[in-house]
Amino acid sequence: MGEPLKPLNIGIVGAGRISGAYLSTLEGTASLRLTAVTDLDRVRAESVAEQARGEVAVAADVAALVARDDVDAVLNLTIPAAHAEVALAALGAGKHVYGEKPLAATREEADAVLAAAREAGLRVGCAPDTVLGTGTQTARKAVDDGLIGRPVAATAFMTTAGHERWHPDPEFYYRPGGGPLLDMGPYYLSALVHLLGPVVRVTGASSRPRAERTIGSGPRAGTVFPVQVDTHVTGVLEHADGALSTLVMSFDVRAARLPHIEVHGTDASLSVPDPNGFDGPVELHRGDGWQTLPVTAGHREAGRGVGLADLAEALADGRPHRASAELAAHVLDIMLTLLDAADQGRALPVTSTCERPAPLG
Repeated sequence: MGEPLKPLNIGIVGAGRISGAYLSTLEGTASLRLTAVTDLDRVRAESVAEQARGEVAVAADVAALVARDDVDAVLNLTIPAAHAEVALAALGAGKHVYGEKPLAATREEADAVLAAAREAGLRVGCAPDTVLGTGTQTARKAVDDGLIGRPVAATAFMTTAGHERWHPDPEFYYRPGGGPLLDMGPYYLSALVHLLGPVVRVTGASSRPRAERTIGSGPRAGTVFPVQVDTHVTGVLEHADGALSTLVMSFDVRAARLPHIEVHGTDASLSVPDPNGFDGPVELHRGDGWQTLPVTAGHREAGRGVGLADLAEALADGRPHRASAELAAHVLDIMLTLLDAADQGRALPVTSTCERPAPLG
């Protein structure tokens, strides 16, 4: 019998709302151990440290956290504009990195993170890891097993009236680096790459129906702020194998009855659950009505952070991790190219690519 897996010591940078979603996974996973946390607001960092089981240090800042000997990997939960800066600081200190989506705000920043990781021989992972749950993985197995025949097309829809209705500080969703595509697109595009492979060309259109938004809840309710990005984005993605995906991401839809993701093949159609969650029913239609498929793949009862656990186990096994920076960089490139295509009014090639991540049994 081999030695038990040594836990990967984790330092969290960013103790905002999303950190709570990671804590239960960190505390319930043998391959991970939370050892330190830091945040611009020390009170928030102290709150996370108090919630965690075991002794967790509160570091003064990012530099202090990445310098700690008891931190092997940094869990980067900062705002998107800071993702690359924190990742580069961690890699420069010899630490692996796993971050919230997107990997970076620009292609140049993403390339810098990938280059720094290669040079240092370190791992970089990136959310979303919801694609490792039973929903997307069961759907992927159905596609891989040929249940729909040859994939021909897919649709992906995320529509809402806007995050300002519920978020107390929503301005960053409407500034450069925000918008519905960069905010929610990583969930849908990561799922589409898992299901159908990388994307080679995109075309699209976008709009900004309102110049201002009003905060609807919290202590700043009633505050009006400007909209600096397009809030309705639609596009067509051409996958390397020829399948075409139609994408709609919007902060301008009051109500809809659209599916989350559907994949259509020469023999059947597949309904895929919300990629912002880990599970949900996967349904197959061969012409005789929708039939729910049994769960056949993916992490059961998973939570945010399973991608970090997969990274830790991949390190021990010497294999690629699934929620990889290469996948995240390709997804970022797809999104930015789609926005460029919408702005220019023409189809554009997606110059990056990635390996389709290995499936989960």
